[in-house]
Amino acid sequence: MLILLPPSEGKAAPRRGHSLRLEGLSFPELYAARAGMIDALTTLCAGDPEVAARTLGLGSTQADEVARNAALRDSPTARADAVYNGVLYEALDVASLDAGARRRANRWLAVTSSLFGLVRPGDRIPAYRLAGGVSLSGTGPVATYWSRHLDAAMRQAAGRGLVVDLRSSTYVPFWRPAPDLASKVVTVRVLHEVGGVRRVVSHFNKATKGRLIRTLVDDGSAPSSPARFADHLAALGWKTELGARAKGGTRLDVVVSDL
Repeated sequence: MLILLPPSEGKAAPRRGHSLRLEGLSFPELYAARAGMIDALTTLCAGDPEVAARTLGLGSTQADEVARNAALRDSPTARADAVYNGVLYEALDVASLDAGARRRANRWLAVTSSLFGLVRPGDRIPAYRLAGGVSLSGTGPVATYWSRHLDAAMRQAAGRGLVVDLRSSTYVPFWRPAPDLASKVVTVRVLHEVGGVRRVVSHFNKATKGRLIRTLVDDGSAPSSPARFADHLAALGWKTELGARAKGGTRLDVVVSDL
């Protein structure tokens, strides 16, 4: 099973650790594409800081983010699941999982990254700032760039198993499943229901996804189809509603009343 996650916008900057080794990351077929994106970002951030901040959509108080990007090749690294520190990752809390669940998390989870394309939780990366909607000189739009490079890595990661897509809308264009793979993709949406009214609530949507992933890696089962995945979640206590198959996979709504 492959569980696709979005990155967090904010990141915890490691204070110590080895510098970045691209050859040590998972999905080595992405080495050249990663090097190209890193070159584009560091070149931008080593130049005029105001131009870099404007290009990256940063405010005047975020000059440190530009400087960090400029030095990222030499910056300390840590596990990706420690660098990504947003709401989803706090709820998932890989470090507190038991040994078996941690192994499954390292094997099943992959984070869609604007800088690295795709990383596993145990890959050692530096903190960086690059949103999915940015366009850089030398690469063009980040999402378009990765859409040309990720398919082989995604197929290798998915194998013959199910792909559970938990990415936010910004990162969906990085990779869209081809028709031959779409039947093995389930796209998960979290809905909050109060008084019969349902809506998506971004912050708590992320927290719920983190708890859902934690439930899955704790349990250890790997359903092989969207329908079996929906039934499995229901057996684990989640309220699920499976939709029709679409071009990008089968939609699964997870409905929660408590956040």
